[in-house]
Amino acid sequence: MASVQRRAAKTAPDLSTSPIHMDRASAGRNSPYLPTPLERIALGVFPAILVFGTVFSVVSPDIRASPYDHVSQSHRQDPGMAPSYFARKNNVFNVVFVKRGWGWITFAFVFSLLMQPAGRTPPAVVLARRIRAGLRWVAVTAWWFFVTQWFFGPPIIDRSFRWTGGKCEPAQREVATGDGTVTEMLTAVACKAAGGKWKGGHDISGHVFLLVLGTALLMQEVGWPALRFSGWLAEERCIIMSGGAVESAGVESETAIGEGAGEPAFNVGGKTAIGIMSLSLWMLLMTAIYFHTWFEKFTGLLTAAVGVYAIYYVPRFVPILRRVIGLPGI
Repeated sequence: MASVQRRAAKTAPDLSTSPIHMDRASAGRNSPYLPTPLERIALGVFPAILVFGTVFSVVSPDIRASPYDHVSQSHRQDPGMAPSYFARKNNVFNVVFVKRGWGWITFAFVFSLLMQPAGRTPPAVVLARRIRAGLRWVAVTAWWFFVTQWFFGPPIIDRSFRWTGGKCEPAQREVATGDGTVTEMLTAVACKAAGGKWKGGHDISGHVFLLVLGTALLMQEVGWPALRFSGWLAEERCIIMSGGAVESAGVESETAIGEGAGEPAFNVGGKTAIGIMSLSLWMLLMTAIYFHTWFEKFTGLLTAAVGVYAIYYVPRFVPILRRVIGLPGI
């Protein structure tokens, strides 16, 4: 009997190194309510850049010597007085990239989605994944639109500015309507178009919001599918099932981790997205150094984080929502 047990022990597979065991072990370590360790490292880049940029703007003699206008949230725009080319709002990266930021983010998302390798995944599964990814993009875009463009009237950024005492100056510019009543300027765009200045309230940094939200979207939509497909991934997200059990997100996937083992983790679509993310992070650093107060940057970061958490983390513990928009790479 003892010899049989010894032979069985020698021939039994080492489950501690099997993908299933590793998947379950990692599932026990990661909370479905919080980012995984890998995600915490990636997301930590945003506050790190903002803190570094803010500190740098304080200690740099050139930046401190340049007059700062709190109404425009920027230093003097005269080329001879601006502390850097990137401190000028008309720099080519700001005009061509940031001002059209959501278009660039959308291009990178669509291109990477279409170029994601399918491997042996059935076409119907690939199509379903693309549809759910499209729904997530719609949800993130809706949050961007509500914050910066329109929210049943003025966007959230302009509403928060007015709620904190902001108004259009000089002389509290007003517009007379046809019936003789008077209506205050409700948006920054309308105020500037009328020759006024939007000042007095708290201005959430739209640049920080856009750059963080868009980069986080690409991190999720490009990163997870590529890491799962290539087999680079050693950890897994956790989800809460309908019955309340906590499981690895892989239990809802029709493909295993490492289906494309040996292939490059990022193809041309993924590399394009990485390029857009890198430029976004660079412009986030420039914003942190040359524009806005620290609190305006913080609220921009916080506003972006609300959208990212609602769309990419809440579905992990809300099964009904997960069945609609899914998780990247699953």
